[in-house]
Amino acid sequence: MPNQRYAAIDQGTTGTRVIVFSEDGTHHSPAAIAHKQITPDSGWVEHDPMEILGNIRLCLSDCNVVDAIGLAHQGESIVAWDAQSGLPLYNAIVWQDQRTESVIRQLKEDGAEAMVREKTGLPLDTYFSASKMGWIMRNVPDAKKLARNGRLRLGTMDAFFLFHLCGTHATDYNSASRTSLFNIRTLQWDDALCRLFGVPIEALPAVKDNIGYFGDVTLAGKTAPLTACIVDQFAGTYGHGCRSPGQMKITFGTGAFLQSITGNAVPDAANSGLLPTLCWKLPGEEPVYGLDGGVYNAASAINWARKIGLFTDIEDFSDFPNQPAIARGLAFVPALSGLGCPYWDRSAAGLWAGLSLETERKDMLQSILEGIAVRSAEVINAMDKVQPIGDSITVDGGLSSNRYFKQFLSDLIQKHIVSPVNREMTAQGVALLAQKGLGNHDAFKINGNHEVITPQRNDLQPFYTRYLDIISRSRNLRA
Repeated sequence: MPNQRYAAIDQGTTGTRVIVFSEDGTHHSPAAIAHKQITPDSGWVEHDPMEILGNIRLCLSDCNVVDAIGLAHQGESIVAWDAQSGLPLYNAIVWQDQRTESVIRQLKEDGAEAMVREKTGLPLDTYFSASKMGWIMRNVPDAKKLARNGRLRLGTMDAFFLFHLCGTHATDYNSASRTSLFNIRTLQWDDALCRLFGVPIEALPAVKDNIGYFGDVTLAGKTAPLTACIVDQFAGTYGHGCRSPGQMKITFGTGAFLQSITGNAVPDAANSGLLPTLCWKLPGEEPVYGLDGGVYNAASAINWARKIGLFTDIEDFSDFPNQPAIARGLAFVPALSGLGCPYWDRSAAGLWAGLSLETERKDMLQSILEGIAVRSAEVINAMDKVQPIGDSITVDGGLSSNRYFKQFLSDLIQKHIVSPVNREMTAQGVALLAQKGLGNHDAFKINGNHEVITPQRNDLQPFYTRYLDIISRSRNLRA
């Protein structure tokens, strides 16, 4: 058999890349394109879906001949469009967007959260797709008109891309499970949830297995089947090789996204603040479930520190003293967008505690890294109580290259932190799934080299406990 090639579309929050993997273990990225971040109002975040669709096509056009294509996308961001023209009715509303805070607050006051959690595994939060789709139905005049005429299409961004690339109105089980409209127990769109959020169920896409034939993509006269679709974080989970209960990965991107595998039954995460989640479903197999937890601010906290002038060179985030900043009384809570898992509290705000006349710029930078690590450790510890986690956790994303950060996290949780040499774990995961979706079940060669950080000290628990108290003080600070 010739050396087959698989194009992985990695469509993220800030840009789009395509990485081509070959069965001989080589990979390269022929193109990467950033897209505009549109912020029309405070707390509003939008993207131009036509711009991103054009970027995907441009990236794919540089791939030459491939045997299959996989799509990883940014998850909870949504688009509404006209089935006849294919044009969006409004910009894509991004997962970070908080315009529906008042709607979510009212639903909580009305006692709706218990039903939403039972059916979807998700809390009521602006992070997920349903309230964004409801906002479209209430605020975009053409949406109701098109719904009456049977022309409205709603979905996460993968559905919009599949519509244009493959001519189908479809999504996958994992992507659907991130909307708060999909019942992870019945594996169907849920009428009661759609009514709750004001979303017409008939406008939602068909739900398919994460691998299989989604349709052919035609570019420059050449076609290739698109055979895998999944949310980027879960593509990364698959790319890290997490398949068995207790295996876990963390991606340190804009936020920190933590996923662990629990098995083929919906995990009981009651009172943990964790999200039972459907990781993927393959043809003829039971769904694979897991636990999900998000920390809203990771790289975004680093970027914020750069924006306010705390540093200009990323090298400033190294060469710290062995003594942690928290041991000197300084702590930073990275709640710049609120507190994610396990609190799900948008009223929280970022803060520094323990500032003094002796505090220097490097101390503040050190405390930012420690704050992100502590918030991650909170989620890890919660996961470990629901489903014991093994001795090692694999990590990727920008912060996975910072040795101080990894060592501090390792010492906090007393586990090995494994960083694969190959940083393209999201793309690797969706390429492996695309290969499997093509019917080739012999995984292509991957670079198994990695760096392992082992715990060096076991005396951080008192500081961790102190940090939890400081985190509690960040709540209810946002106007």
